[in-house]
Amino acid sequence: MLLKLILFSGFAGITVFVGGLLANMFDHHVKDSPVKYEITHTLMSFGAGIILSALALVLVPKGMETLNVWGVMGSFLVGAILFMLIDRRLAKSGGQQATLLAMMMDFVPESIALGAVFAIEPQMAALLAVFIGLQNLPESFNSFRDLVQSGFSVKKTLSIFFGLSFFGIISALIGHYLLSSYPDLTAHLMIFASGGILYLLIQDLIPESKLDNHYLTSLGACLGFLVGIIGEMLI
Repeated sequence: MLLKLILFSGFAGITVFVGGLLANMFDHHVKDSPVKYEITHTLMSFGAGIILSALALVLVPKGMETLNVWGVMGSFLVGAILFMLIDRRLAKSGGQQATLLAMMMDFVPESIALGAVFAIEPQMAALLAVFIGLQNLPESFNSFRDLVQSGFSVKKTLSIFFGLSFFGIISALIGHYLLSSYPDLTAHLMIFASGGILYLLIQDLIPESKLDNHYLTSLGACLGFLVGIIGEMLI
């Protein structure tokens, strides 16, 4: 049982590192061109769509099932305000870590949820692991490029992503052994993450993914959200 949980959450997490590797290959082996620029921004919007689907279809609905209206309002506003303050601090330092923050904000709570439901519904946990893994690929692809543009070396960025890959296992174990008996706390975490994610999406990710006189990027966001819908229906 424990081995299965580690394997499921490990798969969900390793795609963070795989996405970084793919981004590094794309940057170094595909020549700069308008097409490359459009592909990059389309992937950014695709990732934003997937993150939005995680918020709208998983995090908020699961939190609303457990919390009352005041609990939802409080946790959501705390998440939004806290990440506004973090984003302002990053902007002053010239950082571009918004995509990474958004990725971790949905990756960690969903991995905790994966661990919490594993003992009850193993089949659902397996599908959730696949869904989280698919989310992480475009999100980590975009995060890698943002960190490199912020001044991080490729080696340092890949090392960070390799370490973050294990957050899925750690979060799933926490959810399984510590939080499965505290559904209220898990729900507050999901709603808190939702507030932070929505702020980062509107403030940073969606505006950065837009290109003037190009329409494929907006379609990419729709496709990303559709992936989330399909994943939620399968789960």
